[in-house]
Amino acid sequence: MMKQLPKGFLWGGATADFQYEGGFNEGGRGLLSHDFETDGSQENPRHHTFQMPDGTILKPRSSFFYADPVPSEAKPVFLDDQYYPSHQAVDFYHHYKEDIALMAGMGFNVFRFSICWSRIYPLGDEETPNEEGLKFYDEVISELEKYHMEPLITICHDEMPMHLALKYGGWSNRYVIDCYVKYCKTLFERFGTRCKYWLTFNEINAVRGFGPCGTRESDGKVRYQADHHMFVASAKAVILGHQMMPESMFGTMYAMSELYPATCKPEDIFKRLQARRENWYFIDTMARGYYHPYAKSVWQHHGFDSLEITEEDKEILKEGQLDFVSFSYYRSNTVKKDDLWFNVGGSSNPYLENTPWGWPVDPLGLRHCMNEIYDRIQKPIFIVENGMGAIDEADENGYVEDDYRIEYLQKHLSAMADAINIDGVDCLGYTMWGPIDLVSLSTGEMKKRYGFIYVDMDDKGNGTLKRTKKKSYDWMKHIIETNGKALDEKL
Repeated sequence: MMKQLPKGFLWGGATADFQYEGGFNEGGRGLLSHDFETDGSQENPRHHTFQMPDGTILKPRSSFFYADPVPSEAKPVFLDDQYYPSHQAVDFYHHYKEDIALMAGMGFNVFRFSICWSRIYPLGDEETPNEEGLKFYDEVISELEKYHMEPLITICHDEMPMHLALKYGGWSNRYVIDCYVKYCKTLFERFGTRCKYWLTFNEINAVRGFGPCGTRESDGKVRYQADHHMFVASAKAVILGHQMMPESMFGTMYAMSELYPATCKPEDIFKRLQARRENWYFIDTMARGYYHPYAKSVWQHHGFDSLEITEEDKEILKEGQLDFVSFSYYRSNTVKKDDLWFNVGGSSNPYLENTPWGWPVDPLGLRHCMNEIYDRIQKPIFIVENGMGAIDEADENGYVEDDYRIEYLQKHLSAMADAINIDGVDCLGYTMWGPIDLVSLSTGEMKKRYGFIYVDMDDKGNGTLKRTKKKSYDWMKHIIETNGKALDEKL
């Protein structure tokens, strides 16, 4: 069947400010929770650096899913012998015109980017915003308009002003809801007439240390109470956004690897159901506007029976339902009966090949995932992250023959087209992760590259930052200009 996609399909790329933007300590930007996160690798996990009152430096295990809480009296500290990738990233702050022109050259009609919360409210609890920060994003949006590209704005991408994280305990404190809604109102007032598509949070279901829920504690009830506060904050933003911008559409982004039972044993299949509910819990609550009855079983798996949910909260969730479901898809996982609740993917899948970082490559899983979400929620979906992290070998001119990336994308985009054209899934668009090389979230490396455009920078931030088109650039340009029809062509 033809792979050509419906008229008006949105093609583009996606980035996150702390992995891409840079501009640390410029333009009035305040300290961000990710600013204290070091680089890392597969062998040496990233970590946040903290200093105790007696001067002792704490280096908790990886900030992602770390088990031990950072003491509340600890202070973040920058160490001279550590590299903090978010400070420079790949410097979109000073290269935005060049980067947007390169993306426009591929035919992008949408660009997903996140606004740095601490660039707008440096502390997070001020009364008035930072005008320099607003002006920067004004200029970014103006540049997008120049090339007829829709902005798709992520309001909060796994981060918050460090002041809110340390003083209030992040999202574990209901007070942060008000800070977030004030921040949203500022964005809607400034950019609302120029932006239709908004994401309230990124990968809200991936509960990590300071991001996205911004809590220091690892206790299950604290984390899920923080998530409830994020649900309410998102719903309030949707309600406010619909009032201020009647044509606007709101989603929240979820990490949605496809999940298979490791075998056809009934116990493995039931474990898959239980584990999958860890994701449905977030999507069901935000897109349907209420907690599903199985929510209690999720809470009990994390050691508690109930949350503090007011009657007003319930009304807000109902009124502030999402307009669409957006998600990231990179891989599929497997699960079996004895896997830990969060340890999905522990069983290998002999039918799939892996990337250099051990992520199974599964294009059909994307089609499966699209159908699964749309069948369940029956609201439009939006693929806002997909791509392959790889070690690119550039020649002396910065050119990369990335046929492996072309093959990965051809198969995944074809599966997406089949879900739309054959299965009838209503999909708004596709934004490939990291159209221009940026810093990896999971490892803090540059060598894990996703982009169509190579950036001359190494894992420690050394390099010219020169941008160079890879082979995949022109391939993707051809796919977009034919609105997917060229996917039928042999590689």
